[in-house]
Amino acid sequence: MPLFLAMLRSEAAENPELVQAALTGLRRFQEAKRERPMRALPVRRRRGRVKLRDAGGEGRPVLFIPSLINPPSILDMSRDRSLIRWLRGRGFHPWLVDWGTPGSKDRDIDVAGHVERFLLPLIACLPQPPVLIGYCLGGTLAMAAAARSKVAGLAAIAAPWHFTGYGDEARAAMAAQWAAIKPTSEALGLVPMEALQAGFWRLDPARTIAKYAAFAELDPRTDAARRFVRLEDWANQGAPLPHAFGRELFEELIAEDRPGQGQWRVAGATVTPSQCDAPSVEFIATADRIVPAATAIGLPDRRAGGTGHVGMVVGGRAEQQLWQPLADWITALPTPR
Repeated sequence: MPLFLAMLRSEAAENPELVQAALTGLRRFQEAKRERPMRALPVRRRRGRVKLRDAGGEGRPVLFIPSLINPPSILDMSRDRSLIRWLRGRGFHPWLVDWGTPGSKDRDIDVAGHVERFLLPLIACLPQPPVLIGYCLGGTLAMAAAARSKVAGLAAIAAPWHFTGYGDEARAAMAAQWAAIKPTSEALGLVPMEALQAGFWRLDPARTIAKYAAFAELDPRTDAARRFVRLEDWANQGAPLPHAFGRELFEELIAEDRPGQGQWRVAGATVTPSQCDAPSVEFIATADRIVPAATAIGLPDRRAGGTGHVGMVVGGRAEQQLWQPLADWITALPTPR
């Protein structure tokens, strides 16, 4: 709430009608009736706090790797908006990495450490090399894992790799954000989710205000209103990050662009996209403000759609622009021997 009010003062101080509409939308969002959440997929394997969830099916194993910054439920949001369950219905066997909730004992596990200590062992425990599907920062981790293990394929969805693609202004703002929260992170051993959420809001504060103002006009009984509440709840949830993860993310990936410069080390050596010898594809969203298209990996097979970061996965055009092309791409992969 304090951050939202601060944004209203800085972005809409000269538009009292917009301020009132945004506050009304915020109040209605807080008071909205919540749906019963989807039942979590069953856990089949564990590696420390990290769980491997099983969506079932008899076909080729497909391992979904979400970001750590928001809950993995974006890939299994609701009965009509679950990429995982939709792919299961197309003859695949989806699995989902659930990163769990870090504690203070995880403070020294950095970004590369999540690939080394969790992701690579989980990939190895599957009955055959899976197709990796990484979303957002999960796609960055998936790319590193594909360079360090045998996989049947790699699909990156809105995954950053060339962090200079954020531009100097945005990277300077993220550096300032990290400088402000680093003392707290060091003291706690964790980066609070609230601090990360503040950074996302600052990427496009005008849009944040506008969407709450628009929500004030929606009938709460409509599908559009229910989708808004569902997605905003997801966006405002999430576990903290280990301190070392935040430090490496802000200081080495974002500030120094080590992946894009070919200097990011995972499992004892630098990782580059060319080290993945499996078929690979990346999907980008041209209207993505969270992971701009300029930050993408740069794989030869690149598919672009005109949606945003979240809309490309769960929006009204997601099946047409992402789900079906992804299923077709997996189907065309060589049959495992």
